[in-house]
Amino acid sequence: MPEEFLDLEWEIFKRMELGQTLIPNKYKELMGVAVHSETKCHYCTLFHTEAAKLFGATDEEIEEAAHYAKMTVGWSAYVNGIQLDFDQFRNELQQMGSFLAKQKAAA
Repeated sequence: MPEEFLDLEWEIFKRMELGQTLIPNKYKELMGVAVHSETKCHYCTLFHTEAAKLFGATDEEIEEAAHYAKMTVGWSAYVNGIQLDFDQFRNELQQMGSFLAKQKAAA
């Protein structure tokens, strides 16, 4: 990394990666595991796995994060591959949301 950017990058890293933000650190690290299991970056996957453990994630939670990444990327590949109509998808998603909101209100 160019020397002139090192201080700035370190400050951003400390705030976002190690600092307290709206998203608890354990969850941010589990997201990192999921993201980098798909980007195939061994460095980032190792970093986020170890950081997740430091912030309290269990092996089972780390495995679930990786499985969730596999599942969601798979669905993305499928719906994009078959060129599912986006407007139809959005309408059906809104209908599902309305239905679930009514179910929650009735409970």
